[in-house]
Amino acid sequence: MFFGYYEHSLDDKCRVVIPSKLRSEAGNTLFIMKGYDGALNIYKEEAFQKLQEEYYSHPFNKKVNRDFLRVQFASACDLEIDKQGRVQIPTHLIEKYNIGKDLAIIGVGDHIEIWNKETYKQYEKKAIEDFEMTAENIEGE
Repeated sequence: MFFGYYEHSLDDKCRVVIPSKLRSEAGNTLFIMKGYDGALNIYKEEAFQKLQEEYYSHPFNKKVNRDFLRVQFASACDLEIDKQGRVQIPTHLIEKYNIGKDLAIIGVGDHIEIWNKETYKQYEKKAIEDFEMTAENIEGE
């Protein structure tokens, strides 16, 4: 399971170090795609395959499903962790989703999120303010 908060920066080649605590859980091959609220999501191979199976269950003949699946799969790329523990984030994802140089890296259970650090700080402030209300409204299965 991925958890924790880390701050890192992209280098000139758009590489970022995956923190060692997250890296030890991740494996060698990762997959990155558009996430929610301004983040990019990184999945280890098993979690990405599970996510694909979930996505395949959505009927493609419904426009809302097609729109979602196209955006998700168009943004998906595989990543390899190099010997220094870095991954290279594709430039088009950095630009398209305004990730920036200074990053917040968050472990969120089955995936890692990469955020523009300032965007995350703004998000986090509001999420902390609303924490108790959000907790009361979480629905189980």
